Amino acid sequence: MALLRPAFLSLVLVTGALAAGDYDALLGAMKKSWPQAVTLAVVCDATASKAALATLTGAANGMKIMVVDVKGPQDMGKAIGTLTGRKPDAVVLLAGDHVAGDGSSAATFLIQRMAAMKVPTAATTEAGVKQGAALGIGPGTGGKLLSNAKVAAVAGVAVPDGATAM
Repeated sequence: MALLRPAFLSLVLVTGALAAGDYDALLGAMKKSWPQAVTLAVVCDATASKAALATLTGAANGMKIMVVDVKGPQDMGKAIGTLTGRKPDAVVLLAGDHVAGDGSSAATFLIQRMAAMKVPTAATTEAGVKQGAALGIGPGTGGKLLSNAKVAAVAGVAVPDGATAM
């Protein structure tokens, strides 16, 4: 069993490095397409998504990350209220978050409310773009830059050059 722990730890470290690259691509696309996006918001269960938050923060390079902690869908109204008051430049979805991750009804609610406030959302999966994120790039997109032009127009942001429309 002792041999398994170092192997597991190595796997976790390698996975973390891969995730950092995924966020690097996402944040790079955001900086290029939306240079005004300096303050990013993440709505998630901060305890359960601690590793993903650390990886995103490490890739942020000069951008500010605002975390709105939610424990369940019942907290989304309060999260929207917080975001309305602080008005971030963009919102990033964490794909694996059990509350507001890509594909969840809470993420759809978040995306719609943010677009109405002219705040775009970005994701690392195709599912996130299909549900309304204005742009997406990462492991869940096969490394392709995707965009949702309809939502980008509602949010008042540019569709990234070279993006595949969804």
